[in-house]
Amino acid sequence: MKRRYGANDRVRVAIIGCGGIGRHHYRQFSRFSEQCEVVAVCDVYRKQLDEFLRLIGRSDVQPYSDYRRILERNDIDAVVVATPDHWHARITIDACEAGKHVLCEKPASHNVAEGLAMVHAAREHKRVVAIGLQQRAGEHFQEAVEIVRSGKLGKITTVHCWNVENEAPEGIGNPPDSDPPPGLDWDFWLGPAPKRPYNPNRCIYHFRWFWDYAGGKVTDWGVHLIDIVLWAMGEHSPTEVCAYGGKFALQDNRETPDTIDCIWKFSNWTLVYTHRAANGYPLYGHGYGIMFFGTNGSLYVSRDRLEVYPEKERVPAYKRGGSPQSEPLTENFLAAIREGKPLIVDVLTGVRSTIVPLLGNIAYRVGRSIRWDAQRAQIVGDKEANALLARNWRAPWGIPKRYIKPIG
Repeated sequence: MKRRYGANDRVRVAIIGCGGIGRHHYRQFSRFSEQCEVVAVCDVYRKQLDEFLRLIGRSDVQPYSDYRRILERNDIDAVVVATPDHWHARITIDACEAGKHVLCEKPASHNVAEGLAMVHAAREHKRVVAIGLQQRAGEHFQEAVEIVRSGKLGKITTVHCWNVENEAPEGIGNPPDSDPPPGLDWDFWLGPAPKRPYNPNRCIYHFRWFWDYAGGKVTDWGVHLIDIVLWAMGEHSPTEVCAYGGKFALQDNRETPDTIDCIWKFSNWTLVYTHRAANGYPLYGHGYGIMFFGTNGSLYVSRDRLEVYPEKERVPAYKRGGSPQSEPLTENFLAAIREGKPLIVDVLTGVRSTIVPLLGNIAYRVGRSIRWDAQRAQIVGDKEANALLARNWRAPWGIPKRYIKPIG
């Protein structure tokens, strides 16, 4: 049953995952204390849980080590999923089934099948499910999209996104496998992922660079940039994808590439994403961002600026600074719950934007171009590539099969 919120009723929120992103979300929700209150937090690592509680300095927030205990509480309205990527789908689906609304961090899911399931679970249980692609909430990103869609830049034939940095040569290092630290439930942390020995680089923060849990820079940061491109260009399903790169320079134990270029072909334009982890020379003068290339001009946008560069003086030059993104996304999530307002980034949008970088990783891993059939949610004629659309979930953390179906 849908709860009705009066003017003085506050949305009761639980945060699942107490690392840096979970703490960031706590700060955002704290800005809206008249509309909501964080009443519970959860983490499988006691050290992170204790640090979180010390930082917020509140004795009225209930700590948990098992997110399922939070979902059993009838007095909790919404949860924030701020865990590693491989847990996003299962917790979101469980939360929907328990009648909770969800704000799930990006990327929406670890693999395509999980993303499809998240959309159908949200629909079946009629829950508000937002994805943390907060750049859409920034006014200057919204202006960039308006400029692209207005036609002022002319015909846009290609868009380039990138993240470049230099971690060479050590990268994240090569720590040996070991026993997990005291207070970490390593088996629970692994959850649906394969059973592996504990390694410090597989856990806090660096999980991003291991295929069991995430998709490297392409899904970690690329998804933010790609999401804005898809929004501006009005398409979300590429027809062909290729990607090439490798682990060419870094001498560490990461699995994901330190160098990669992905190319997606859409109806009549291409999208390119570049990542370099072993050379930080900026592209177009910036270490990261999005560049739209049109026949009349080019547009650069990042979190801190928007710039338009004329082509043959066919469009005026233009510059402006950045704008808040996380705060308005949080406010929008609360308004969707309390007032039924449309989400800035609903689960369907977030999943579609996540599928694109996931397909880039699949093309890289199989080492060839792939063709995507969005209506069937299948890669055409490639059994090996299709196998990477899902995973073998470790019991008992599988995804209910009834949710895994195309979303169109």
